[in-house]
Amino acid sequence: MRSLNKVTLIGNLGKAPDIQFIEGNIPVAKFSLATTESFKDKTGKQVATTEWHSVVLWRGLAELAQKYLHKGSLVYIEGRLKTRHWEDKDHNKKSVTEIIGDNLIMLDKRGEAGGDDDFVVSGTDLP
Repeated sequence: MRSLNKVTLIGNLGKAPDIQFIEGNIPVAKFSLATTESFKDKTGKQVATTEWHSVVLWRGLAELAQKYLHKGSLVYIEGRLKTRHWEDKDHNKKSVTEIIGDNLIMLDKRGEAGGDDDFVVSGTDLP
């Protein structure tokens, strides 16, 4: 049986990317991404709900995110879901579901991110 694990999001960064280097000097960037949905309730009042997503970028994408993205940046992210499980120091089981980004398009208008046009980046050397 075939399956598909694909996520596509357009949203704004909640904070600047946090970059770390793991064994072998491999860069990993993490940031929160907000997506907002608007609709009218029964009374006709406009209601907006925001969902927060954890995004992880590896290698070249991580370095570009650190260089060009900032809090509020508008981006298109394409990737896959991955859930990690661990135990904290008090032996409580924890888990987090993250979007592992494979492609990134910076959607800020000209001059907002220091570039002239939309900036398309594709990750080819992901783990």
